[in-house]
Amino acid sequence: MSENIRDKNFLLIKLTLLIVFSVYGIMNAVHETGVSVRVLLLVSLYIGCLAAKEFLKGSGKIICLIVSIVIVALLIYMGGRYFVPFGFLSAYEILSLFPDLDYRFYFVPLIGTVVDTPIGFLTLFVIVFMMATLYIQQNYVIKELIKRTKTDLETEQNLKKEMKFQEYSAKAELNKSMLNAQNKILEDRAELSQTLHDRLGHNINGSIYQLEGVKVLMDKDPGKAGAMVQAVIDQLRTGMDEIRAILRKERPEKRKIAMLHLYELCEDCNNKGVEANLTTEGDTSQVPDNLWEVILDNAYEAVSNSMKYAKCKHINIVIVVMNKMIRCSIEDDGVGCSKIVDGMGISGMRQRARSVGGMISFETEAGFKVTMLLPIAE
Repeated sequence: MSENIRDKNFLLIKLTLLIVFSVYGIMNAVHETGVSVRVLLLVSLYIGCLAAKEFLKGSGKIICLIVSIVIVALLIYMGGRYFVPFGFLSAYEILSLFPDLDYRFYFVPLIGTVVDTPIGFLTLFVIVFMMATLYIQQNYVIKELIKRTKTDLETEQNLKKEMKFQEYSAKAELNKSMLNAQNKILEDRAELSQTLHDRLGHNINGSIYQLEGVKVLMDKDPGKAGAMVQAVIDQLRTGMDEIRAILRKERPEKRKIAMLHLYELCEDCNNKGVEANLTTEGDTSQVPDNLWEVILDNAYEAVSNSMKYAKCKHINIVIVVMNKMIRCSIEDDGVGCSKIVDGMGISGMRQRARSVGGMISFETEAGFKVTMLLPIAE
């Protein structure tokens, strides 16, 4: 229920009290004094003052309450003590002007119920106590509830903003990591091309020129031509050794390529509406190339299954490098399954993990989770 509706409910309660008190006072005043027109006019003015108070602010409220107290005094003087409940109602309206007032002050007007009135002490006490309870509930309980609701709503909105910011930061970091990995691979390829050109270009060109000379000397001087052929063979063999050495030194690391593929896999999931994150802990450079192949292949299989069957919203890939083991988990928050069937995908994942001496497990209680434990060979 909104704050506006609660305030309207309280206005309805106050209006009901005004009507009940007015009818009770007028009926008894007419019976005893016969000044019904004057009393009716004063009652109307009193109701008008309290109604105007609801639409005014600051000094306007205070003026309305002062006028209402004067009217109550006139009503009691002209119509009798049957209008005493109006006085208590005005007292509570005055107390409502002070929101920081301790709620116990709302029980102070109960002292006034000892005044001799035709209503009777017990009846008047019950009426005033009921009014005190209603005003305390409105001015303390409900307002505190509204305040807490607003605070909770603000906290929820701040949490949503923080989650959106974290999601944006995670995607930005993912894109940055992918870009860095791609740039590094391109740099490695450019460096490799330049090295091959600088170190082998002259060697190959020299070999071509010598072979051209062999063609000319083959008939004229077979001995010299044979020597030149052998020199070309030796030169090319040396070139091949250099190529092998360069490739071993300059080729991109398997780790960088695997990480790039994993980032691309996560990005592909994000583009399809499923939030995917890759998290690594420990020194990933210690992971051997053959284990990267197992991690990458099984990650592709697990993510593919999640996208096809899980109906998930999130996928988390976590790689933790420990002292002698690697733990890799791929987890989604989808529907899971009641029974794991060893089809080609699951069987392939088991086989790949066992081929490197590792273990693999599957959990289906909350979503679907694949966990691999792979040993790092010493």
